[in-house]
Amino acid sequence: MELPTLILVTRDTVLQQQILAHFKKTFHLIICSTLEDCLANCREQEIDSILVDLRFLISGGHQEDHLLEQIERHAPETELIMLTEEECPEILERRVACGTLKHIRGFASEAELLLDIDSLLNPEEKVLVSETMSMNAGGTPVASTGGSAGRGRSSGSRHNSQQEEIPLESDTSILHGITRRFETSSHEMKIMLNELEIAAQHDVTVLLIGETGAGKTYLSRLIHEVSPRRDEPFLNVACGALPNDLIESELFGHTRGSFTSAHADKEGKFLAAGRGTILLDEIDVLGPEQQVKLLRVIETGEFEPIGSNKTHVNQARLVVASNMDLQPLVEQGKFRPDLYYRLNMLKFDVLPLRRRKSDVIMLATGFVKQMSTKHNIVIEGIDDEFLDALHAYPWPGNVRELENVIRRAVIYCRDGVLRRENLPTHILMGQAGPTNDPSVILGHQRQSDSERLGDQVAVTEKELIEQALFKNNYSRTNTAKTLGISRVTLYNKMKKYGMSTKK
Repeated sequence: MELPTLILVTRDTVLQQQILAHFKKTFHLIICSTLEDCLANCREQEIDSILVDLRFLISGGHQEDHLLEQIERHAPETELIMLTEEECPEILERRVACGTLKHIRGFASEAELLLDIDSLLNPEEKVLVSETMSMNAGGTPVASTGGSAGRGRSSGSRHNSQQEEIPLESDTSILHGITRRFETSSHEMKIMLNELEIAAQHDVTVLLIGETGAGKTYLSRLIHEVSPRRDEPFLNVACGALPNDLIESELFGHTRGSFTSAHADKEGKFLAAGRGTILLDEIDVLGPEQQVKLLRVIETGEFEPIGSNKTHVNQARLVVASNMDLQPLVEQGKFRPDLYYRLNMLKFDVLPLRRRKSDVIMLATGFVKQMSTKHNIVIEGIDDEFLDALHAYPWPGNVRELENVIRRAVIYCRDGVLRRENLPTHILMGQAGPTNDPSVILGHQRQSDSERLGDQVAVTEKELIEQALFKNNYSRTNTAKTLGISRVTLYNKMKKYGMSTKK
């Protein structure tokens, strides 16, 4: 049986690899780097479907619109799908609105993109799902295998059964800023992101608790970018990197002669930030006197530079962060209870990477793109064993450690394919370094006496499902077959372990 032909137009080598792996059994694939090449292929042969990657446009989209018009004219029966960023040029938006061009915008992960493309390229699967849903109208609904029907971001037609459907949107939640975004598949982290976005819109102090490398600084900048203060300065004060006697000067400023090395007046961070955002990282290192002054700033906004009698009013938002919970410090008398309770009202826990394992592969593939571009190294593919090793490691250094490991792997990659041998020995052997969590030791988690067998079984079962989903390109039908269970059972287990995006 001759396979239908799909043209993929993209310069993204990682996306090429994803599409090739996912559709190699269902389509004859042609890879083009430009729309001009795609048009030439359309003139020479019949094409069934075309997927055009227009995410990284440097123009207003006029040339691309002209070429898309020519492709539609030469291949009117060809299914044409356009992939763009969330912000799509207006001229391309008009082409979608006025024609048959289908549109996928701002996908959160490769897995979600593949689901969306599946739903647009495989209408026969949707008909089959519709029939199955009707047959099961009196019982438990059966999940579809293609597409993330919940988000409705794709402009192409999708199955719209009269029966109640199990939501099939991607398990990835994403918070967009101006220059950055935070994406996760963790149920707990998705709840945290939703609450954090709400808090970012108001003039409140936010407390972030999380291990080193978990992403507190990154999230702090994202809070700033999604807030009304986004056009004002963002200042990062690493309290742990400053000598204790200079922290106060760094925050509040000082006047000339106020202490030995004060040779001139200095404007502190609270004044320099204006109406922007200040991140106070490692807040736990502040001494008692500094804690009193910080509490006053939070409650009244007032402060005086060292050596000055002039009172200033802080207009900046405060984001404070620590890599340890503050409550034990209060109990030890090292942190003021009144400051603790003031900060704890809007406390957000940034989970370590080992507690959101489903994010590891998504983050890793993103870092591969960044590092290959930054170091000008072509990466054409990623071996499954490479990804398996990443998924198995507990990542005590969290996202920062993962980023550094991927950077090293890309630099030492010689044949364009990332393999196990490109990873450091300690990753392959599971030899975890130091962490705040005493349960992580040499790549294994120490089980306490209080943990029940059922809890251990649940953790293992969840990890097996996550690994099976990844190996089957997030196809729930194939995943269920691999695990030897029905699709309904798979869906119920995903829901049980917080892997579903059903609200």
